[in-house]
Amino acid sequence: MLSEVEAAAEAARAGAAILLRHWEQLGKEDADIKSRNDWVSRADRESELAIIASIRERFPDDAILGEEGGLTGQGERTWIVDPLDGTSNYLQHFPIWSVSIGFQRGEEMVAAVIHEPLRDLFFTAERGAGAFRNGRRMRVSDQAAVEGSFLATGFPFRAQQFVSIYTRIFEDVIRISKGVRRAGSAALDLAYTADGVFDGFFELHLAPWDVAAGSLLVTEAGGVVSDFSGGQRWLERGNIVGAPPGVHADLLRMIGRHVSEAQLDRRK
Repeated sequence: MLSEVEAAAEAARAGAAILLRHWEQLGKEDADIKSRNDWVSRADRESELAIIASIRERFPDDAILGEEGGLTGQGERTWIVDPLDGTSNYLQHFPIWSVSIGFQRGEEMVAAVIHEPLRDLFFTAERGAGAFRNGRRMRVSDQAAVEGSFLATGFPFRAQQFVSIYTRIFEDVIRISKGVRRAGSAALDLAYTADGVFDGFFELHLAPWDVAAGSLLVTEAGGVVSDFSGGQRWLERGNIVGAPPGVHADLLRMIGRHVSEAQLDRRK
């Protein structure tokens, strides 16, 4: 029987096969809008169905939380699925997008796969067993502070009410960091943070499927992940910082000068 991480990789490949078939064949005119600046296409939906079918074949009794289909089933074992992280990139034919699958037992994330189909990269992790990029063990960078760091972020394009808060944080960060990139796939931002390409990642108002797998990659690669208060409720709150310990502490201090978790409540 396949392990959860092996099953997630198999499911991610099934979803990726559909995404690759549609790649550069679909555009923004082929998508539907879910909410302001939030798009979904047949590629997202078909990928999710393929991923769910693959997981159900191996683990028929588990719950699955998918971006497009919501929660099905219940219990202690839950798969958290983003069938296409970076839909806007995908529809604009910008080649930064991924498939993200996290596996949660109770409150604990225990297995993760992020797949970058265009380069056939698999970022995988199991709790207590490390994080890997195509079989090579990953470690977060040795960067000790935000000053001189190379960071990843995402803009709150679906939560316009937080733009002014975000831009104040961003201004502080770019004054002292070496560079900040906004590529458009939070899953890949976290995967590359785990691999030491980025020295850290921060974003607000994300969904659980955006960060479930990536959060485990970062922690298993030696990094620290928290919400903006330094707590462990990033799946619920949607606000996340993932980085090597020193950069993480620096980012929390900088964020805390401008905002608290209460101000960023996702329900507002």
